[in-house]
Parts: sequence; C-alpha cells; structure tokens
Amino acid sequence: MSRFAVFAAVGIVGVLLGGVARAADPQPAQGSSTAMHAPVATPFGTLPDGRTVNLWTLEVPGGWKATISEYGAILTSLHVPAKEAGGAPVDVVLGFDSVEPYAKGHPYFGATCGRVSNRIAKGAFEIDGKAYTLATNNGVNHLHGGNVGFDKHLWKAVPHLAGNTPSLELTTVSPDGEEGYPGKLTAKVVYTLNPAGELIVDMSATTDAATIVNMVHHSYWNLAGQSSGHVGPQQLTVNADTYLPVDDGGIPTGALAKVEGTPFDFCPERKPAGTLAAAIDALPASADGTNPGGVDHNYVLRGWKPDGTFRKAAVLRDPASGRQMEILTDQPGVQVYTGNYLDGTLTGKGGTVYGKHGGLCLETQKYPDSIHHADWPSTRLDPGQTYRHRMIHRFTK
Repeated sequence: MSRFAVFAAVGIVGVLLGGVARAADPQPAQGSSTAMHAPVATPFGTLPDGRTVNLWTLEVPGGWKATISEYGAILTSLHVPAKEAGGAPVDVVLGFDSVEPYAKGHPYFGATCGRVSNRIAKGAFEIDGKAYTLATNNGVNHLHGGNVGFDKHLWKAVPHLAGNTPSLELTTVSPDGEEGYPGKLTAKVVYTLNPAGELIVDMSATTDAATIVNMVHHSYWNLAGQSSGHVGPQQLTVNADTYLPVDDGGIPTGALAKVEGTPFDFCPERKPAGTLAAAIDALPASADGTNPGGVDHNYVLRGWKPDGTFRKAAVLRDPASGRQMEILTDQPGVQVYTGNYLDGTLTGKGGTVYGKHGGLCLETQKYPDSIHHADWPSTRLDPGQTYRHRMIHRFTK
C-alpha cells in the first residue's frame, strides 16, 4: 500500500482526534534592510474540527526564507537565493499553499514524523517483557507513528531570535497509549535558519515511562525548484558503504548489504557522481504494481558512534543550477526515498502537479524496525533520559 493511500484514508480522522508560488515564478525581491526579527505568524487555514493554524516565517538577509506550519510541525517551503545578482529565490521543498490539503492527507510532505518514524514490523514490539500493539497503517506494518502521528498534531509554537538568527520552537504532548505507545511523551522540534544558509532541525523528547522514539524530518527536496518535475538529473552522494535490504513490506531483513556494484551505490568516491535517474531506472516498478520501484532504503552511515558527533550524511546537487544541499547529522542512518509513490494526483504550491519521482527525501534516523534488532542502535527511551536528533541542511546556492 502506498504512503499516500494510507495517509489519505486517515488524514481527516487524525485531525479530529487531535493530534506560494512555483519555483520558477518570480519571488518577492529581498529588501535592502538588514534588520532582523523573530519569526512572524500569519493565518494558514482551518482544520476540519475548527482549530486555526498559523504559518511561521523565518527569514534572514540575502533571500533565505523558511515557512513552518503549526500543524504537523511541517516545513512548507524553503527559499534559496539565486546565484546571480537580482535573481529570484527558488523554493526547493514540495508542499501546499494552505493547511487544508495537508489535513486531507498527503505523503508526509515536510512533516515531523513520530513517535517512531519509518516502519515497525507487524505493528508490535516488547519492552521489558510487556507486549505493545500499534496501528498497522502500512499494510500489516506500522508507519511513521500510526494513524495519528506527530504529522497530524497541532503543535504549540514559540518564536525566538538570537542575534541575527531566528528560530521556531514547537512542542507537542503524546499521551500514554496514543497509537499504542507506552508512556506520556513530550516532544520538541526547533527549526533554525541562519545567515550562512543553514536550516537546522533539532528534535528531542522525554518520557515518563519506558518507550521507543525515532523522530524524522520528512521534506521532499527538489533543488531545481519544487515545480520543476522529475529529480532524475540531480546527483546524490551518501556517506555509506552499506544499506539495509528490505522485504516486500519495506521491513529490513536484518542484513547489511554492500552498495558497491549495485543501483544503491551513491558513495562519494564514485566518479562521476551517481544520478537519481540511474538508480530509479535500475530499480523499475513490478509488473503487478505492488512495488513502485526506485529507492526507499536506509543507509548505514560511515563511522557513526553514539557520541553526538555530527557527520556528513548526504549531498544532493542540481547540475543545471549548481545548487547543492549537504546534510550533516548525529544519527546512524539516512533513509533515501525517491518519491516512488507520487502519482500526479496531488496539486501543490502554485498549481504544481507532483508526479512520480518529483522529490527526494533524505531522512536521518536510527534504523527502521530497530526495536527488533538488539545489535542495532537502540530506539528505547527511559524516564530521566532525553532523546536528541539534529540535522543540518547546508546550502550552496
């Protein structure tokens, strides 16, 4: 079952339970003022249950601008300034112009996913000998926190300004038993945009009972611009020698496979750099349509240690514009997803129709289904501990 099909079926229910323009179009010119201000809120729409949602704008001189929705703690746009003087900034994130399409159901565009992102086999796990059953919203498996994950919560937002750097702090509380998870979990996401062109996403959580946590930022990137279509010409490097093969349900088999000599090879040493099109073409959809083809796998990052050190995870580059995004993280893995389930049924910002492979997700995280693999980095969180996850998106325009 596709990510979108699952999401559309439960989107409105999730809301009730609580939980811009085309890139190629001209954007407003950056003013000459260098005065800084905290993030500004504007109305973004209304949820089916009547709650109103704000959209927050983080902006720094030079043309850098990010917008974030309180609903789902979603990054709805990120404008990267043009290389040439006087050029229009380009929005490189897929999404919608108002909250209503997000609430109807979408494939996690820009969302904060949790408690546990990615998949958990059979929607079941044990902690200290006690069994827990989760929603199975992806076939027989659990995906991205279930029917009412963090992507459907209405988060509380608090703006900040430190010197010349604006940030937005968003918090939500997941009650004990929500979606089957044990413990009351308090989660936080902080988006920071700095004048160097870095978008920093900090995720953290605390609990009052033993539970599992693996939060993810789930933007769909297209460095040619969100309205530009297929990401095939763009080049990707991933700082990993191995990846996790999966079964027909997207659950890791437990093996670690070498990427060398396979369509999954995005090693930095590869010359020329691997294109997304080459991998997509080498991994075609199945004849019966059950497998959409493309990449949707977790990569094991080189040299990771549980010491909080930031390491380069991936670099995405658009050769036509020269625009580049580097991702650094303190997490052990990154899920590479080539937008395989996008099918042209969603109309996004500025009337853009999002077709198959119209965006690329680079989701830093602990490995999918880690709760069933004792030798993998643990997703367990106990009272008195703080879950932390940072990713830095560093742009070259």
